Amino acid sequence: MSDPVQFDTVSPPDEASRLAALARHARLTKPTGSLGRLEELGAWLAACQGQSPPKPLRRPRIVVFAGDHGVAARGVSAYPSEVTAQMVANFAAGGAAINVLAAAAGADVRVVDMAVDADTPEDVSGHKVRRSSAAIDAEDALTEDEVDAALAAGKSIVDEEVDAGADLLVAGDMGIGNTTAAAVLVAALTGTEPVAVVGRGTGIDDRAWMRKTAAIRDALRRAKPVTADPVALLRTVAGADIAAMAGFLAQAAVRRTPVVLDGVVSGAAALVAEELAPGARGWWVAGHRSPEPAHALVLEQLDLEPLLDLRMRLGEGTGAVAAIPLLTMAAAILSDMATFADAGITSPDSERSTGIDTDAT
Repeated sequence: MSDPVQFDTVSPPDEASRLAALARHARLTKPTGSLGRLEELGAWLAACQGQSPPKPLRRPRIVVFAGDHGVAARGVSAYPSEVTAQMVANFAAGGAAINVLAAAAGADVRVVDMAVDADTPEDVSGHKVRRSSAAIDAEDALTEDEVDAALAAGKSIVDEEVDAGADLLVAGDMGIGNTTAAAVLVAALTGTEPVAVVGRGTGIDDRAWMRKTAAIRDALRRAKPVTADPVALLRTVAGADIAAMAGFLAQAAVRRTPVVLDGVVSGAAALVAEELAPGARGWWVAGHRSPEPAHALVLEQLDLEPLLDLRMRLGEGTGAVAAIPLLTMAAAILSDMATFADAGITSPDSERSTGIDTDAT
């Protein structure tokens, strides 16, 4: 049996840098607060980097964690399981939505096969734990050694990426049946009934929705005895892909690297990651709001307000990547925008100090 994976203590983003960024915003040529959440976002990025103004993002990295789920055999998806392997090949060829959006956002994509039920190229299968996680409504998704291996994989992937210069991370997902596992995790960690977390996923019809609800109900019964133990919970009802994502999100916070969260699958992994490494959520921002009902519960539990609401539900990291340009703009405002003093423009503070009546002008 392998040793359990441990995560170092998470330290919060630098508060002094956040306050310095907000103070700088008050000196820029605009009314304070007039750029709304872009100002908050820039200050958060400054806190993550420990400097104000923050540096521009040079190497955003998207890591797509791929894996099949045995519960897909219950008819919970609109697509057959073989699509997972086919999409992994599509990612590698640069033909998926995440490839296109990442290129537009100036980010790179890496695909990691954690549990695809097929043979995949060596450059994506180096961390593979098994072929397909087990059907969680009837048996544990993983063994103890497998969940430890998946967590260790997520942890080591962060170390590889950060050591190579990544300054922003996104955890994407690909796996037929993964929203079923994610819904079980969310229900277990938020105390929610199955019917409240069941979404349409890949676009299932009513009959498939009923099958999915039944699978989530049965898996949730199996999850409840281990809800207080995040590793046991991952072993019981997650899967190698989601377990690796949880390790990835926890270690990103340990390594003081900001993360943009995607939708319901990465959100479910984030709930577990916060249990594995308390305080990790301070290093995350929610890229978007998914229409999946379980995602609203994730956002509430983590106290995160999404940056976008475009009704995106693809996964892959697409909703998170769509928000990266906002981070780029938020950093540029702080670094490139002129201050009142730079531009020779009378600021509100100088008007008060000279007694100018701005209402009279």
